[in-house]
Amino acid sequence: MRPNKSLTILVSALLLSGIAGAKSTDRQQPMDITADNMDSLLTDTSESSIAGNVVISQGTLKIEADKAVVTRVKGDFTKVTLLGSSARLQQTNDNGDTMRASAREIVYFLGNDQIHLNGGVVIDQARGSMRGESIRYDIQSGRLTGGNDGTRLQMRILPKNTEKN
Repeated sequence: MRPNKSLTILVSALLLSGIAGAKSTDRQQPMDITADNMDSLLTDTSESSIAGNVVISQGTLKIEADKAVVTRVKGDFTKVTLLGSSARLQQTNDNGDTMRASAREIVYFLGNDQIHLNGGVVIDQARGSMRGESIRYDIQSGRLTGGNDGTRLQMRILPKNTEKN
């Protein structure tokens, strides 16, 4: 399957423009998208769907989901939603550290650089991990918020190593 140009731009904007700490060269790499099917409407206000074993990769970025939905309003990409029994995102930063995140729903709001992870959220990074049912990430400020939904968060913060293993 070869996605249309608008959809590729949309997915690229969604996945790469806001992820803090991502490997800086990833955006210069080709993006590969595979899925069982796609449904896209080429109008200024629409939703496009990529579904069935969705795999998106670009450089060190790898995303796996049952479905990806991209929303456009008045010609601007406004939201990308990854859905699945466990939508997964993995990326390596310039230091060589890998971040892995999974949730049943990962929503990236492009207009305000917010990422919302909902349902069985697990985030693992070199210096620690976070688990919960609802975690919000503000890309601009770097602020993580979670809980406030009647469930508890679990965090593990590892000590800073003076030498990289």
